[in-house]
Amino acid sequence: MGKIQILDGETVNQIAAGEVVERPSSVVKELVENAIDAGATAITVEIADGGISLLRVTDNGSGMEKDDIRPAFLRHATSKIRSIEDLRTIASLGFRGEALSSIAAVAQVELLTKTAHSMTGCRYCIDGGEEKVFEEIGCPEGTTFIVRHLFYNTPARRKFLKSNTTEAGYVSSLIERLAMSHPDISFKYIQQKQNRLNTSGNGRLKDIIYHIYGRDIASQLLAVDEEDQEIRIQGYIGKPIICRGNRSFENYFINGRYIKSPIVTKAIEDAFKTYVMIHKFPFTVLHLTMDMERMDVNVHPTKMEVRFNNAEQVYQMVFDTLRKVLSQRELIVNATPDKEEKRQRPEVSRNIPEPFEKKKRLEQFIKTYSAPPEARQQREPAQKTAIGNSGSIRSDARRSALPADDTPSPIPDPISQKAVQYSLFPEEPEETGLLKEEARKEHHLIGQVFKTYWMVEYKDKLFIIDQHAAHEKVLYEKIMKRFRERKPDSQQLMPPIILTLTSAQENVFHQFSQAFGEMGFEIESFGGREYAVRGVPVELYGFDAKEMVIQVLDSLGDETHTLNYSMISDRIATMACKAAVKGNQSLTFAEADALIGELLEAENPYTCPHGRPTIIAMSKYELEKKFRRIQ
Repeated sequence: MGKIQILDGETVNQIAAGEVVERPSSVVKELVENAIDAGATAITVEIADGGISLLRVTDNGSGMEKDDIRPAFLRHATSKIRSIEDLRTIASLGFRGEALSSIAAVAQVELLTKTAHSMTGCRYCIDGGEEKVFEEIGCPEGTTFIVRHLFYNTPARRKFLKSNTTEAGYVSSLIERLAMSHPDISFKYIQQKQNRLNTSGNGRLKDIIYHIYGRDIASQLLAVDEEDQEIRIQGYIGKPIICRGNRSFENYFINGRYIKSPIVTKAIEDAFKTYVMIHKFPFTVLHLTMDMERMDVNVHPTKMEVRFNNAEQVYQMVFDTLRKVLSQRELIVNATPDKEEKRQRPEVSRNIPEPFEKKKRLEQFIKTYSAPPEARQQREPAQKTAIGNSGSIRSDARRSALPADDTPSPIPDPISQKAVQYSLFPEEPEETGLLKEEARKEHHLIGQVFKTYWMVEYKDKLFIIDQHAAHEKVLYEKIMKRFRERKPDSQQLMPPIILTLTSAQENVFHQFSQAFGEMGFEIESFGGREYAVRGVPVELYGFDAKEMVIQVLDSLGDETHTLNYSMISDRIATMACKAAVKGNQSLTFAEADALIGELLEAENPYTCPHGRPTIIAMSKYELEKKFRRIQ
């Protein structure tokens, strides 16, 4: 008797659910993406007990036709595509037709839905893949999914879930990413009957960043907006001062889809290299827009992975764009920052309407204010002007017609446009102008302290420069510039330095000999395993060339066989660090002045190659506060 058997449908569905539904956040992701595909402008997510006992997603989208409800819960049933050719240009977030069947296989699901042209809605209940209820019911336009007792019929999988608090944290992080990926959609997130997040859907990404990450980060953002013939990049990156110890603040979206791509991640981190310290990672919220035919999202059931057919172009575009933004802004660190505030989100109104209420009120608003002036006057007999909390002027009638959380109004009238201009966070501080060419003659070099730091007075600020970090950066950029331009500048050594290499070091040298030459080293065989170093980069002349070459060979031996920008950058940074003037070493005023002049001409004078600051600033105002001259 044969051993191979055909699995029954219930088993097949539960196995498939394991790929799509890993935890409550997986359910939220699939249902919210369906809501977005249905054209929703407002989405509410509510969870209890981490989403395990209860999870509700409500939207004001197009709803589902009665005849589509049962088929929607079958495997590989979808309205997004018709054939394999459609996968090449798929624009919707969902398309595989697995989500609803997978969710229904491992939970108790209740669906309430109604289309705009239907008189009544439908209620559909399905437990563990088995239909329980299918009836007509009165309900608002849109769709509500209620998912109860996740994994109730698969206890082996339920026991691998983490605590309710941890699972709720996964859902919270997901909602934040979804809100940032679609700033034109109003998201409301409720956890244990408490409002955790609410976005207005006004399309302003910076407002959403403020709501999620708080004032400190929102005030340290740099805008990004660049495009070429195939890719557009928009959004914000954080100044290097707000870097973090992990990648959790690296957010990027492709065509509105949150994904993880090693290509994009590497481009971001390479662009920030030398701006942030080693093992620190930048803050980014970037939207990439590109032709769907240039990418493949049908890689994994979770649709979190993507492949590019122009990966090198994507990398270069992201790298060049971020590097350009960083190089054009002053990034001097304040020596005495204000006491760090706790990460606080703005208070969320408890009177926020559900998605279907918001749509109804918006329709009422449009109906009222699209009428002729005479009709509006009849409807607004006692119109008064008032200054709201935002500082913008609105009429009482207009304010009452809008939901409490709907600020600013999505209707483009002159009054509501004033509200749009209101900023929730302070403007970024003005640049000091220290690095401008015309400011150089106004610098007052005061002197050296602790044989390491040089003080420069300019206007109403005191700038403190680390001589080692500054010299290290100057050397690094000179060598890197010549390496990129393939124009090495060598200083001959008389007599040459003779190296005896191990077999491993010799193999590495032969593999990367061209790169050594492009950096400015002149090395040739001297017989056997001995090699003569006859020239070194001019910036490194006078330092221990033998030690530097050996260390570079040893570090390259741990790398792959492909030389890339990061590898060379790291090696040159190491050489520059060893060759630079050290701390606790006296410099003359002339030497310090020359060094500062070279630093100010650098591409990135704000940090050393390893991300440490080269310059910090303290204002006259801050000094006077320290001495209690002012309050």
